[in-house]
Amino acid sequence: MRLLFLTIVVLIISCTPQKESVIDRAAYQNEIDSWHANRVEEQLVGDNGWLNLAGLYWLNEGFNTFGSDASNDVVFPSGKIDANAGVFVVQQGKVTMEVNKGVKIVRDSMLVTREVMHYPDSSFYPLYSHGSLQWMIIDRSGKLGVRLRDLQSEAVKKFEGVERYPVDLKWRVEAAFEKYDPVRQIAITNILGQTYQSPCPGALVFEIEGKTYRLDVIDDGTEGEYYILFGDQTNEHETYPSGRYMYVKHPDAEGKVVVDFNKGYNPPCAFTEFATCPLPPRQNFLGLNITAGEKNFGKH
Repeated sequence: MRLLFLTIVVLIISCTPQKESVIDRAAYQNEIDSWHANRVEEQLVGDNGWLNLAGLYWLNEGFNTFGSDASNDVVFPSGKIDANAGVFVVQQGKVTMEVNKGVKIVRDSMLVTREVMHYPDSSFYPLYSHGSLQWMIIDRSGKLGVRLRDLQSEAVKKFEGVERYPVDLKWRVEAAFEKYDPVRQIAITNILGQTYQSPCPGALVFEIEGKTYRLDVIDDGTEGEYYILFGDQTNEHETYPSGRYMYVKHPDAEGKVVVDFNKGYNPPCAFTEFATCPLPPRQNFLGLNITAGEKNFGKH
């Protein structure tokens, strides 16, 4: 009789939904939603986000006039700055900005009239502003350009969010970290067609539905995390055609890493034509539909 009683109790417990698992799922949903909200605020709609980019102008050696008038070499948005604001002078990798008399351009709240904006191999990129416009120099393997922002961007005002797949624990998988010793250098190509070498300390090896996959990671200097550029079969119809990005924590003491595709996100080029996105390496294209993370946005 006692054995029968214990058997009934076990059956009841096994058939009863466990409250803890429901709480875990809810907490996980909240975690992903919070992560995505922070990503939108910091990377898309904030002052340093991608949605307020208003221009990317590649500079030629020598003199590059700038202002809102169409006769300039670099044409800023109409009504946002003086018609003829000044000139960017490029001399063997050094960029100097010379401001026309009467034009108010500031850096760190100080008016500037003539200033070196960039030196070859410089790691310092000062920000300049006039009204709602802000700009700086970007350097892409020696190709120099002016990146322009408009803090009153219509794209930010009209932004209504990024469509995502439903959060699903299926796409939170455990991977083994396969360390490369020595660290490999893998070729990464950006949308400009430039190819450069990036440090790859290893690969993540994991299973989905009984099939093994692997992703090479990149050490981009982010503390405690690796960077992943990946593509999958949803790129053909639902997600950004050139793939998506993701970060993962460094492996634990047992060499395990959690790969969470629910945190897969669009590259900047999905939101603006004024970005220079790196593309996933060939070996990081997965032969399945990763129905997790962000879906495509706009037509960029």
